[in-house]
Formats: sequence, C-alpha cells, structure tokens
Amino acid sequence: MADRPSWTRALVNAGREALAFGRQAWLLRHDLEGAPASAEVRDGEDVVVLLHGLFATAGGLRPMRRAITRHKGVHAAAMTYPPGPGVEELAERLAALVSELPGAARLHLVGHSLGGVVARFYTQEAGDTRVVQTISMASPFAGVVGASALGFGAARDLAPDSAVLRKIRLAASATANVPHLSIIAAADAVLRSPVSHALPGGEVIVLEGQGHNTVLFDEEVARIVERRILTRRRKTC
Repeated sequence: MADRPSWTRALVNAGREALAFGRQAWLLRHDLEGAPASAEVRDGEDVVVLLHGLFATAGGLRPMRRAITRHKGVHAAAMTYPPGPGVEELAERLAALVSELPGAARLHLVGHSLGGVVARFYTQEAGDTRVVQTISMASPFAGVVGASALGFGAARDLAPDSAVLRKIRLAASATANVPHLSIIAAADAVLRSPVSHALPGGEVIVLEGQGHNTVLFDEEVARIVERRILTRRRKTC
C-alpha cells in the first residue's frame, strides 16, 4: 500500500473502516450482559479483561477473546455498559467484575477507545495488585474535541480538558510499575493526530492503515495483544 497514491490509500482505509464498523454493528447483539470469566479460573492463571468503546457492547470483542483464550491457563472476560456512565463509574463496575476472580489471578486489562481509558483509570485508582499490564487500542488519552457536547458522563470525561484524562496523564509515571502499551491506529478518523493520544511514558506501537474500528478485527492487532499477554505471563510466572 505504500506505493499507492495518498488518495487511493485513504479510499482503501475508509473502505476497511466501513467494513469494520459494519461488523461491529452486527456483533452488538451479543453479550449484552457482558461475558464473565469461566468459573474454572484458578490462582496463578491469567485473565484478560476486555473493555469496549462508546456505543458498543462486549460482542464486538468476541474475535479477540477467541484468539486469546486458545492458550491453556488464559481466560477472558468482558464487560458491557451503556454510553451514559462516566469513567469513574465504569471503573467501579470493573472492580465488581474482577472481585469475583481469585486473589492470585493475573489481570491483563485491554480496552478499545473509551475502554482503554477505563482500564488505565482503574489501574491507577484501585490499587489492584493483580493487574500486570494494560493495553489500549485507539484510546483518546489526549481527549476528543467536541465530545462533551454529547452531554453524558463518559463523553464529558473524554473531553480534552476533562479532570479524568488529566488525572490519568499525570499519574502515568507514578504507576509505571504496571506497564502500558498504546496501540495507535495511524488512519484513525475519530482522533486528531492519533500518535498524540498515546499514554505518556508507555510503550507505543503505530499501525499504518488502521482505523478506529479496524483495530478490533485486524489479525496483526490480535497477534500483538496475544504476544504481550503471553510475554507478560512468562515474566510473572
């Protein structure tokens, strides 16, 4: 794709993003109550908790959950929430979800868009020592211009000047013991200057040609997440 004219690349990226948006819309009907982890999770095993973005459900994360859980001892859970609650309330719901897991389980928090913000906020505020890493995909740590105009809590928390985002950015270095990976979609049409949305101090991977929703279903993204989980698992075993 690098040899194509810029307008052709833009057209291809837009087409891929439209297909990803349609696929996510089709999956919305699934997992409306979320997808809790298996009751068979044991101490020392890994649980990947996936968090979706605005106007989505845990159903959109099904393909990634399938890729992750093919490994023995690695479980997955996902949370569904409406677009209204703010980041702090969603973090409280996340706390309730993971409270059902064993005290010695290892938690990997993976979030798309808003979900990545919730994952990091929980990590910084809850003091849950089970969290071994956070991963965000196309998450707006620098804020979304005009988001507060939507009027509900989560949207206000995604405004560039929100207290929640400022708190996350300022505390990023203080919680560096819990590593973070920002997966950036270089062709993200939702976020201005996508690279500027990486969490300060964390590791960054920029993927050319990826859009805001394309990252949910891209095989390379799934491999990156899968690899990070398995690598971190070995380091903490």
